Amino acid sequence: MARPLERALDTMVSTFHKYSGKEGDKYKLNKAELKELVMKELPSYISKQTDEASFQRLMNNLDSNRDKEVDFQEYATFLACAAMMCNEDFEDCPDKMPRKM
Repeated sequence: MARPLERALDTMVSTFHKYSGKEGDKYKLNKAELKELVMKELPSYISKQTDEASFQRLMNNLDSNRDKEVDFQEYATFLACAAMMCNEDFEDCPDKMPRKM
C-alpha cells in the first residue's frame, strides 16, 4: 500500500501528464494547458477573477528556459513554491497544522 507522500508524488506526476500534450508537445504545458490545470486542480489557490494578464505573468515566471511552454521541471518548481507558501501559512497559524494521515 502506497504511503501518503508516495500518493502525493504520483498525483503530482499524473496531473501534469493529464494536461500536458493536449496541444503540441506531450511533455510540456502550453499556456492554455497550464491555465486549465491551475483552474481545475488548484481552484482554492487562484481567484475566479484571475485575468489573462495574470496567467501570462505566471507562465513567464515558470518558463525559465523561455520556450513558451512549462516542462515538468518548471512545473515541479511551481508546486514546490506553492508547498513552501502553504508551509509558511501553517507556521503562522500552528492551530491549522495538517493532521497526521
